[in-house]
Amino acid sequence: MFRMKVVGAFAALGMLAGCASFSDMNDVDDLRGMDAVGGTPFNQALFSEYKELTLFEADQMYDWPDAGLFARKAMAAANNDVVLPEELGNWDLPDESIGELTAARARLTSALDATARVQAPMEAAHAQGRFDCWVEQQEENHQPDHIAACREGFYAAMEALEAAMQSEPAPMGAPEPYIVFFSFDSAQIDAGGMGIVDDAVAAAQQMGIIDFSVTGHADRAGAEAYNLALSLRRANAVRDALVARGILSQNISVAGRGEAEPAVPTPDGVREPANRRVEIVIQ
Repeated sequence: MFRMKVVGAFAALGMLAGCASFSDMNDVDDLRGMDAVGGTPFNQALFSEYKELTLFEADQMYDWPDAGLFARKAMAAANNDVVLPEELGNWDLPDESIGELTAARARLTSALDATARVQAPMEAAHAQGRFDCWVEQQEENHQPDHIAACREGFYAAMEALEAAMQSEPAPMGAPEPYIVFFSFDSAQIDAGGMGIVDDAVAAAQQMGIIDFSVTGHADRAGAEAYNLALSLRRANAVRDALVARGILSQNISVAGRGEAEPAVPTPDGVREPANRRVEIVIQ
């Protein structure tokens, strides 16, 4: 991930120790004794996926930077945090692979943003784990068998996930939120976001539910007070879109959380697309 890595069993142990980040190594060591004992079924399964990736990268490939990355994602899943598939922009990928990976990520996130995490948690977690494996191997781009195994594993997992979602009725409990994402420093809903609003309204009408909660969020780039106001502007924009589709304003509760509840925890000042969002919950 935009850094030089020492990969392969041929590297001498002293060289590995010198190049490995102590933070990455410590995260891997911390993970070894961990088990996912709580959280949602999806996050428990996701923990297992990332732990397996971590130990493969650390113990067989001696790739400590990526082992550390997967260890942190495993621990976040164990903490029941929202853990998203890898953003392709964070990886130095071959040009010829970007189109296919972009389409694959969109296919995966479409399922996750629907009901996959609740409806088919094991299949959804396996698909996300295989996607991240594919991205990591594709960046290295020197072991075709490893790339093919992760890529083919992803497509097989997606077929199993989509089949499970078709064969099992959606759970009758509280629905997953519909998430509208925003550009940096913007409260403008793009065409994709409007489609999400349409989906939320259609689902509510199908269920006979008229109440919505709309909660805006921001990433940690910029001042905290500014981000709080920005998150509320985003929530109000989504409220206005719901009203334009026939939802009564008195049936919509609106809140802004600013940078306080990130989907992806980051240091202060970091731009993170997953945190620039509004969550629509049908109540």
